[in-house]
Amino acid sequence: MRPLRYSINVTLDGCCDHRAGIPDETLHRHAAAMIAQADALLFGRVTYEMMEAAWRLPDGEVVRSGPDWMQPFARTIDAAKKYVVSTTLDRVDWNAQLIRGDLATAVQQLKQEPGNGLFVGGVKLPFALAELGLIDEYEVIVHPRIAGHGPTLFAGLSKHIDLKLTSRHELASGAVAMRYEPKR
Repeated sequence: MRPLRYSINVTLDGCCDHRAGIPDETLHRHAAAMIAQADALLFGRVTYEMMEAAWRLPDGEVVRSGPDWMQPFARTIDAAKKYVVSTTLDRVDWNAQLIRGDLATAVQQLKQEPGNGLFVGGVKLPFALAELGLIDEYEVIVHPRIAGHGPTLFAGLSKHIDLKLTSRHELASGAVAMRYEPKR
């Protein structure tokens, strides 16, 4: 069974708005390495549309703007297989497949396939997956910034999820990537 890994960037005060983090070369290289280790990405509609708008590359092209160090991340996410959970989209492309129906059943089926793992990002879909007990690893990358606003992660979760720290890695920016597994 392949594991489902969740990764999210947050500020020190817990804000998970993607615009509140500090984008830099080490963060993008770290994210590219994580994505490259996964067999596929799992996104909700909002995250899929946001990532596609920012990172979809026309055939043979490079990132339209931004520093050169964004290129490896752009190529990695552009090429990755993607599954999109949505009840509102009629179709997806960008190397993606639409997932409909019962979320627990669909994700369990994806996890049963052979491979290295699935990688999920975003906020709403991971909340639903956490409620269902389907996330096997949580990575929280805490940025050295106080945003002073939300949204925050897992607000309204129906029960505690106890975790054990499995690794900690400080990035050059001062952000700290911490990985946890649920205590089972």
